[in-house]
Amino acid sequence: MATIEWARPTEDDLPQLAGLAAECLRADGGLPLLTDESMLRRLFLDVPGIAGRDDIGDIVAVASLGREEDGGPSAAMLIQPGQVLTGAGEQLIAWIREHSTGAPIRLAMESTSVETEQLMAEHGLHRVFAETVMRHRLRRIPRVPLPAGLQTVAFTEETAHAFYLAYSRSFADRPGFPGTPEEEWLSWLTSEPEFLPSASRVALDEAEAPVGFVTLGGNWIDQVGVIPPWRGRRLGAHLVARSLTAIQRAGGEVAWLAVTVDNPAADLYCRLGFKAKGTRARYADRAT
Repeated sequence: MATIEWARPTEDDLPQLAGLAAECLRADGGLPLLTDESMLRRLFLDVPGIAGRDDIGDIVAVASLGREEDGGPSAAMLIQPGQVLTGAGEQLIAWIREHSTGAPIRLAMESTSVETEQLMAEHGLHRVFAETVMRHRLRRIPRVPLPAGLQTVAFTEETAHAFYLAYSRSFADRPGFPGTPEEEWLSWLTSEPEFLPSASRVALDEAEAPVGFVTLGGNWIDQVGVIPPWRGRRLGAHLVARSLTAIQRAGGEVAWLAVTVDNPAADLYCRLGFKAKGTRARYADRAT
């Protein structure tokens, strides 16, 4: 294994961190926002971190260690493809464990691979959450009519409560649903800088009860949900197809979404023209 020199990353390292993120995304896919300087700064510069440089000075691995809201250690890691199992990954995990002072750790990887899974398993970390990142090139958008008896309306102060009801009733049967209070969920939704209220829609039945919804942020379809009685009736397909058209008309060249790996909705997204572009995941000690 080539010698790696370790030191804390600085603001001057942002271009190299962006290059490392781009290399990981090209090889393994994952969250495309990973190359954004604001995200890299939040992940690896705003909290204590360590970066490894090869013999020509290029950053090939980086990790950081912050804190969750409950005070537990929250780590992030990024490793050049080909370096994961050559010792760099092991050294990063050792650094994280040393600085977490014995507490069980949680670790975020926004770009993963088979080698990542092997590394985590070898060091007692198991996957507790994973999403497939999917991309639509917007070259051919299917036309899916709105089911009869429904109407859709945009997000406003007046329809915000209907959006929340659609969200909570659509996801209540999903394992691990947090049951986020209305005020908290709406605050999170509207505080997103790229949230698109006019393109986000809630579907209402003839009694004006909410039966499904979709929210958009930039060129991302953030959340899609349909309440159980309306599943299998093409409402979800309509909401996604309508969102693709909205993103295209706003000048977008691609659309993105992320779906948990155990969610059968992934099959629907594939039929609508989305392609899987990697996985982002969270890992934790088995004691967590």
